[in-house]
Amino acid sequence: MVMATFALALTCLACTGDQGELGVSGPAGPMGEKGETGPEGPVGPAGLQGFPGGAGPQGPQGPQGPQGLKGDDGKPGTDGTSGLFQIGEGLQEANNTASVDFAGSGEETTAARSDHMHDFHQLNAEDISSGSFSIPWSSLTGVPEDLGTGKTAVSVDWMNIQNRPEGLDDGDDNAATVDWNDIRNRPSSINTTLGSMVCESTEIALFNGLTWVCDERGPIDGEYVESNQSCGTDLVVNGVDASGNLRCATTDPISFQRGKHVVSTLVSGPGNAGLWNSVTIGDDGLPIITYKANDTLYVAQCDQTICASITTSAIESIGSGNIHTSVIIGTDSLPLISYRDSNDGNGNFKIAHCETTNCETSTKTVIESNGDVGSYSSIAIGTDGLGIASYYDATNGDLKVAHCNNTACTSASITTVDSIGDVGKYSSIIVGTDGLPLISYYDATNADLKVAHCNTATCEVNSIEVIDSAGDVGQSSSTALGADGKAIIAYYDATNQDLKVAHCSNVWCSSSTNSATVTNGGVGTWSSIAIGSDSRPIISYYDFFNGSLEIAHCNNLQCSDATTNDLDMSANVGMHTSITTGADGLPLIVYHDLSASNLKAVHCSNTQCIPNARNR
Repeated sequence: MVMATFALALTCLACTGDQGELGVSGPAGPMGEKGETGPEGPVGPAGLQGFPGGAGPQGPQGPQGPQGLKGDDGKPGTDGTSGLFQIGEGLQEANNTASVDFAGSGEETTAARSDHMHDFHQLNAEDISSGSFSIPWSSLTGVPEDLGTGKTAVSVDWMNIQNRPEGLDDGDDNAATVDWNDIRNRPSSINTTLGSMVCESTEIALFNGLTWVCDERGPIDGEYVESNQSCGTDLVVNGVDASGNLRCATTDPISFQRGKHVVSTLVSGPGNAGLWNSVTIGDDGLPIITYKANDTLYVAQCDQTICASITTSAIESIGSGNIHTSVIIGTDSLPLISYRDSNDGNGNFKIAHCETTNCETSTKTVIESNGDVGSYSSIAIGTDGLGIASYYDATNGDLKVAHCNNTACTSASITTVDSIGDVGKYSSIIVGTDGLPLISYYDATNADLKVAHCNTATCEVNSIEVIDSAGDVGQSSSTALGADGKAIIAYYDATNQDLKVAHCSNVWCSSSTNSATVTNGGVGTWSSIAIGSDSRPIISYYDFFNGSLEIAHCNNLQCSDATTNDLDMSANVGMHTSITTGADGLPLIVYHDLSASNLKAVHCSNTQCIPNARNR
């Protein structure tokens, strides 16, 4: 039996099957005996210092020290002299005793008043309770020095004035300004703000050169036809003044023996002289011209009224881009020039203020440099005596206005006037008879001529009107103030290639009468408009079909039709034109000669600019 079992075990040891799973752990055995104590470990780090213990009890007082030695007696003093006891004013003496009588009357030189001046009455409780009492000025103390000695004061420190009214910027109420109408007794001669004007229904606010005044509004459309006014024999109507009176002139405005125009080459190339020209008349009667040549802004002062020669001054290098310059004479009788400077590869809008009449020296100021700005600039002088300029922001496609903060325009306030679409090219600004700016410009998005009428001197508030939308119209716009007090605008009709004129129906140009004034075809670009001495508009422009400079003299105030003449056909001439009426009352036009790269000028021999015209 035993041997059989052993043989079975050997057989199982020789098997090669998979290992079985582990069995379940049995219960834990009993705890073994405690081992011997191990060797002692190293000493640990020192513990934190404990808090200090409380103060111990106070010790007993020490014994008193020994008494010091007695000092020597001092020497006897000398006897004093005897004197009399003297009673002063206001004191009483009884039994060698001085006393004060507080029941005194308070009158001068009486008791109880010896501590005050006795030259006049003093105040007592009865006086104070009565509510009033006269006190001599000399008895007052703490009087401000500005008040002198009670006489007429020369000046008084503002802070020493009590009960001063609010609104006078005294620091009490944080008032920064005072409303003009709250100032009493103001002289009428300094009414320099429209806000103070209260005009009758038949009047408008007019600036007479010194101050704003209320005056007759003049006739509205159609009224002058029924005024029963007429001009005398051999006279014609050439305008209406602000009071509604007809302006009359002789029928023959051509002066005697002035047959030939004076055509002058002012600056010769190379260098493309005479680009982006602008002309105005200085206070000395001599024309002032701004132009570009050799990538530089120049100012030329004509040496005579007819501008047969000039004296030039270089203002600054402005880069190769379009300069779009415009010039006006400021209230200081010095030229003020707006232009675009492209030296940095972009475009900055700048204004130069001449420091002499011929602009030998000048101050140049960057008005805006945010993006490509300053194209198609136009500048005028507002009724506040400060410059105001319109210009195009090419980066954003906006029409903007800069209002100068001082005469030299070393800083300006900038306003975006129109930002709907691509607007603002070919801008032209004037100041209307209402004393507010008016701007004509081109809406490139809609190909329209638009007008913005500013409702404030800085143009922060304005109204915008579409003046002409018949085709692609509005390029080369130029605006002048007509003899009837309404704006008149010359511009190019690109659809028909004609010169058009818009005559505003009112001061703010909410509507207009538009006329195709010159319809020869290929005419009307580079147009510039002025008002002649005969009160009729006169327009210079480029005839690109013939490459010539032409002029249109309007036959009426609205310029619904005009007489045209060729002024210069010597070569490809007539671009970059600018026209003004000279001190002699005759038109002067500056322009570019493309063929020879020259700056040229034409001085007309008569108001209508008819060549070779003479009286018999």
